[in-house]
Parts: sequence; structure tokens; C-alpha cells
Amino acid sequence: MHTWNYTNEPDFILMGLTDSKEIQLVLSVMFLLIYMVTVLGNMGMILIIRLDVQLHTPMYFFLTHLSFLDLSYSTVITPKTLENLLTSTKIISFTSCLTQMYVFVLLAAAECFLLASMAYDRYVAICNPLQYPVIMSTRVCKTLLTCCYMIGTMDSTVNILCMSTIHFCRSKVIHHFFCDTSPILALSCNDTHNIEIIIFIFAGFTLMVSLITISASYVSILFTILKIHSTSGKHKAFSTCASHLLGVTIFYGALIFTYLKPSKSYSLGKDQVASVFYTIVIPMLNPLIYSLRNKEVKNAVSRVIKKWGNSRHLNSH
Repeated sequence: MHTWNYTNEPDFILMGLTDSKEIQLVLSVMFLLIYMVTVLGNMGMILIIRLDVQLHTPMYFFLTHLSFLDLSYSTVITPKTLENLLTSTKIISFTSCLTQMYVFVLLAAAECFLLASMAYDRYVAICNPLQYPVIMSTRVCKTLLTCCYMIGTMDSTVNILCMSTIHFCRSKVIHHFFCDTSPILALSCNDTHNIEIIIFIFAGFTLMVSLITISASYVSILFTILKIHSTSGKHKAFSTCASHLLGVTIFYGALIFTYLKPSKSYSLGKDQVASVFYTIVIPMLNPLIYSLRNKEVKNAVSRVIKKWGNSRHLNSH
């Protein structure tokens, strides 16, 4: 069997989502619009939080980085997907492919732990409100954020080290719209069972530890909310968690559906739909979820606009 590695034949072919020219055109317009909303939404979120002093709290510190992660991993995937949909060349070099995979895994794993950090922040705010400023100090927030990126880096490094041991057969066609683990493992000549187990352990650890943290935080929050006697108090406590809970449910639902299963059960249609959802759609949804359901963000937007209007008015006089 003819094997090759990246030194003599450096290109993969990304098959993308469909062969139909009409559907490719529809998808490219849709993805371009989604990407524009993603960039504007996440950049807007970062700017509002930076510009409004009242949002300089741990919750919004994490939300800034969630917007940064969403913006980053949408940028790692969407422009290349658009290029593939709009041009006949669907080639991606071996190095570009592994780089895309490395950055994507790093950002996705970091997001898992960032969402867990946000759940812990909500737990402290609702269950230990008097201790909140001490427990969620700037130093603690920065430490949690550093841990998110370190775990992401560890996951993606393990992933790439495993991938670098693979020998590829004649087919260089990746049946997917970006360089993801399962479709690339499918091109291997050698047995990938051990590699799959290693990747599964690390991905499983990231998903389960972050999910357990989120679940434990929300169970504690629920018990605390149930003890609150006033209806308005219950509503206020619940509304501070609703956006995060919705974001977590969508993100983890798509990730678990795609990754926590053997690659033998990799189904092209279903897995691609789930992948489109969490790589392209969710980064657009997050700023909408956190801003539309959040009075503080809405108030901050009007304060920033008012401030900007006043400064323009003063400058014109």
C-alpha cells in the first residue's frame, strides 16, 4: 500500500459540505452573514465590557474572554470554509491543516473550562454573596483563565503529537469542511485504536471535568434559589444564570454529540451538521444570548452610546 507523509506530498483536499453548486452558493452566503454577525457581536461585546466601568466584574471578565474565544475559533474555521465553498480549489496544506486542528482544539477545550469558571463564578455570587469579592478576586479570575488556556494547550498538543505518528494512505480527501480529528484518522493506513483511546481520554477528561464543575455549581445554585422566600429574589437569582445555562446547554450538546463516541460511528451528514452548529453558529449565538437576556449589558450599551453622544456634542461646541 502506498503511504505518504507531509514531506513529499503536502496537501489534503477538504471535500466540504456538499457537491451541489447551488447549495454551496446558499451556504456561502449564509456562513458569510453568520460570520459577519459573529465578528460584530463578539467585538461589540468586548468593547462594551471594556468601555463600561460598571461591567468590570468577574462575570464580565470571563464573558470578554468567551467572546474572544468564539471570535477566534470562528475565524480559524469559517474563512477557509467560505474559500472552499466559493472556489474550485479545496486544497489545504498539511501544515495548515494541523495548525487549524491545533488552534481549534486549544480554543474549544479552553472554552469548556471557561464556561466552568463562569458557572463557579455564578455559584459564588449566589451561594456566598458576602464572600464574593474575596473569593473572586482579580488574581483568582486571572488564575482560572490561565488554567483554561493551559488545559486547552495540553489537549491540542496531545492531539497533534498523536496525529504526527500517523501514516496516510493514497486518499488525501478529508470528508469534512475543516481539519477535524475523526475525518483525518479515517485516512490512516496504520491502526489508530491506541491514538483514538488517548485522544478520547483527554477529550473526555476536558468535557467531563468541566461538565461536573458546571453541574455541581448549578445544583448548589438551585438549592440556594429554592431557599429564597421572595419571588422577585428567586427571579433575580435565576435570571443571572439563565443566559449562561442556555449557552452551556447548546455548546455541550453539540460537542458531546460529535466527539464522545467511537470514530466508527462517524456519520458524515449528522456530524457535519453538529460541527457547523458549534464551529459557525454558536460563536454567533453567544453574544446574542448574553446581551439580549441581560439587562446590565443593555444598560451598558445605552450608557456607552449616551457617553459617546455627549462627547461628540461637547467636541462640536
